[in-house]
Amino acid sequence: MPAFAYQALDNAGKTQRGVLQGDNARAVRASLRERGLNPLEVAPVTDAQQRVGLFRRGLSGAQLALLTRQLATLLKAGLPVDEALAALAEQNDDQRARALVGALRARVLEGAGLATALADAPDSFPEIYRASIAAGEQSGRLDQVLARLADYSEARDALNQKVWAALAYPLLLTIVAVAVVSGLLVYVVPQIVGVFTQMHQTLPWPTRALLALSSFVKAWGWLLLVLIVVAAIGGKLALRTEQVRYAWHGVLLRLPLIGRLVRAANTARCTRTLALLTASAVPLLDSLNIGAQVMPNLPMRAAVKRAALKVREGGSFSRALGDSGYFPPVALRLIASGERAGELEHMLDEAANHQQRELDRWMTTLTAILGPLVILLVGAMVLFIVLAILLPIFNLNQMVK
Repeated sequence: MPAFAYQALDNAGKTQRGVLQGDNARAVRASLRERGLNPLEVAPVTDAQQRVGLFRRGLSGAQLALLTRQLATLLKAGLPVDEALAALAEQNDDQRARALVGALRARVLEGAGLATALADAPDSFPEIYRASIAAGEQSGRLDQVLARLADYSEARDALNQKVWAALAYPLLLTIVAVAVVSGLLVYVVPQIVGVFTQMHQTLPWPTRALLALSSFVKAWGWLLLVLIVVAAIGGKLALRTEQVRYAWHGVLLRLPLIGRLVRAANTARCTRTLALLTASAVPLLDSLNIGAQVMPNLPMRAAVKRAALKVREGGSFSRALGDSGYFPPVALRLIASGERAGELEHMLDEAANHQQRELDRWMTTLTAILGPLVILLVGAMVLFIVLAILLPIFNLNQMVK
């Protein structure tokens, strides 16, 4: 039964939007009138989604994790796929997600597999998702694969939240510090120190330096701000070029602390993906090609692709990864032991957990260092400003005596 997106007016005159299943648009309009709604527009989801951009703007990580968990639970309870999707469409409050699930159910009712239906929404369901579900459908373990996908989506969403949470506090402190120091330099310092310049007194060098800095910020601060914005936009545009982005990612890997965090995050994401795919009975070579795509860092992604070529030629997976020098030694040893013992899936999961713990530890340490460091820098700048203001006052008192 096809799905239709509708817009209708309720008794209060408010516009209601949603998705209903029906044989045709006329049946959906009749169903809406039975509910006390006056239909304004009814269109198939396949047409509506192009108009409102449902498939061009994918689901968020939290939405995907919740949808996957709910679908896994319903399938484990014994519901067929189409009935599970119908239940999800009815209980979902988000109009875009409801329309998306309705479109998936329509494709399943037409005879397509779930993985084939998901391919119509690549922005919402990445390749790893579709490959895992295709393998689950072939092996008859779709509910188990969906449960693993839910764990994977939740872990990835939690990792992103931890990274942003760790960076939010230092970033907020930096913004406040720049705003406070800029306000002091532009408005406070000229009014206070200007009194001493009118007295034709020889000012100490900190005061002269502060006056020069204040004059520069007041005269050219707007230009400096424009240059920063232009540089940020130019850098973002330049990073769209693969060669520039590859070089920048290589620089990040060589930085002392940042490089370790980048390696840990990318290794955790790659090994978690490989563990999921191998558990879903996806061949290792296909798993490597998909696992490479989930890594944001381009040099590490290229290293995984080179490892896939060496594995195709009969080489060892752990040794092929180790040749790049990007992956942590502990993760390589765990993968090697998994290859020897025939438990690659389990050891890949262990490597992902180890790198996740390592990343959490370093992010906690980094947050603990950056916060006080920013405070110390702000305190040092404020101390310099205060000393530059007080030194002429002390000199003036000595001249009066």
